[in-house]
Amino acid sequence: MLKKLYIIFFILISFDSLAVEKKTNFTLEKFTEANKSGKTIVINSWNKYCGTCAKQVKILKEAEKDFPNALFLYYEQNKNEEIAKLLNVKYWATIIIYKNSKEVAKELGVTSKNDIYSLIKKEI
Repeated sequence: MLKKLYIIFFILISFDSLAVEKKTNFTLEKFTEANKSGKTIVINSWNKYCGTCAKQVKILKEAEKDFPNALFLYYEQNKNEEIAKLLNVKYWATIIIYKNSKEVAKELGVTSKNDIYSLIKKEI
């Protein structure tokens, strides 16, 4: 019985280690203002227990430092369905890039730093 408890505890700890440490910072006001200014906007749709999302968030945190002229917005897909609907995003781990009020790129499940950076560089 104790062995089963240890296994359950280990599994729960493992899932929690996959949890994305990111908060939703997407607001309609930020999005609208950045679009009006012509700024490049990088949006990430994530879910707390998504391994792909965790990889993307890690890379995007680095990208925020490397691309200071872009605005990085994040939202948790399950808790912000109205944002997902606005952006026409159906899946977690989606990266969308807007430039001059237009969606210019949308990728699902990209976890390569080179691929994500290339996507952003095209629009900066």
